[in-house]
Amino acid sequence: MNLFDKLKYPDEGNTLKLIDGNLNVPNDPIIPYIMGDGIGNDITIAMKRVIDASVKCAYKNEKEIKWFRLYAGEDALEKYGELLPKDTINAIENFLIAIKGPLTTPVGEGFRSLNVSLRQIFDLYSIVY
Repeated sequence: MNLFDKLKYPDEGNTLKLIDGNLNVPNDPIIPYIMGDGIGNDITIAMKRVIDASVKCAYKNEKEIKWFRLYAGEDALEKYGELLPKDTINAIENFLIAIKGPLTTPVGEGFRSLNVSLRQIFDLYSIVY
């Protein structure tokens, strides 16, 4: 099963499912992530380590995240020739979730902010803790 042009569907893990308005999270959820640009690389690597350690501490070895890298920003430009490829959008729609590192924001001109683009595509206008 491959829904993507240049991404390989993960070999391990299961997708989150929305059932009757409730999120069903398997013991091995596939969680897509976008590294981000600049310090995003460092932040995202640290974030994954913290989350993996937290899951291990909270659930012993009963649960484990299966990370799935997506592309947006500078690394997407290298791999796809565009800043926000359809593969990334398709993956977020399919897996219901994604974690995003900081992405380059143009100042005044250039390209449209990827952060704004993602919020508009997915109708995300607030942060919920």
